[in-house]
Amino acid sequence: MARNKLKVVITGGSAGVGRAAAEAFAQHGHDVALIARDPARLERAANELAGRYGVRALALPADVANAEAVDGAAEAALQAFGRLDVWVNVAMATAFAPVAALNARDIERGTQVTYLGQVNGMLAALRCMRAAGHSGRGTIVNVGSALSYRAVPLQSVYCGAKFAIRGFTDALRSELLHDGVDIHLTMVDLPAINTPQFDWAMNLTGRRARPVPPVFQPEVAARAIYFAATHRRRQVWVGWSTAKAILANRFAPGLLDRYLARAGYRGQITGEPLPPDAPSNLYTPVPGDYGAHGRFDDEARARSLEMFTDRHRSAAIAATICAFGCGVLWVWRRNRR
Repeated sequence: MARNKLKVVITGGSAGVGRAAAEAFAQHGHDVALIARDPARLERAANELAGRYGVRALALPADVANAEAVDGAAEAALQAFGRLDVWVNVAMATAFAPVAALNARDIERGTQVTYLGQVNGMLAALRCMRAAGHSGRGTIVNVGSALSYRAVPLQSVYCGAKFAIRGFTDALRSELLHDGVDIHLTMVDLPAINTPQFDWAMNLTGRRARPVPPVFQPEVAARAIYFAATHRRRQVWVGWSTAKAILANRFAPGLLDRYLARAGYRGQITGEPLPPDAPSNLYTPVPGDYGAHGRFDDEARARSLEMFTDRHRSAAIAATICAFGCGVLWVWRRNRR
């Protein structure tokens, strides 16, 4: 499939990981349709990709929380391209806040965008890929997170939505296999990524948010998304930190509960006070010329072990279990002393 010119739809395609993913597909000569809320930033992104790589790039403004809007954008992409080969669900919105500071409306909105946004994308992709006169084939890539498996404090909205995406994805995958439908469903679980979300997500902590180290550049995530879309993998773990978080939670969730109670706050919140006019994109898009990167370029890594942890999953699991076991043994011996 990677040798043919693909027709690709990417939600959240105007900034962050979605913008980097659009660049990755366009670099390989594939046509892309970008869905996001901010029409101006979306149009700029589409024009840049078309001008730089000579591909077709569509700007399709829509709020992914609105199922009808997503269906309309999908239909527009289908009419323009003639078919849809790949659909990538990236769009998200969240809040950095303790649960006690949130209200029901904030939680509902974050869930609508991050969880139902991916559900709406999957439904639209399935309809277009199975439309009469089309091949009934394709790939849907859902972007998950290490936090799809191990929740952390101050990110309950995001973690809850990502857990739900994983459950919906697994259920749908089994149904597609049962029905004999040749639509491949894959999930890419990401580590901390240097994107604008740490500057524009709702923040009720009073201090500026940051990703938990190690931090990776959005191009790392984009390469993994492209790999997942062009290889029939069930799942791709990006970065050693993702593998460690997922596996450690399987073997010692209680230990992680206590560790995150001590370290989970300082790992995500800086000592800088939050500006009084800090933006929030939970309900409306934040205008501005944001791109793929956030403000952490100085520390973000441009490489990771995502290909190793996918192609050599057994070795990665064995090494992680060994490392984690050594760590537990060290802590036990230290406590005895």
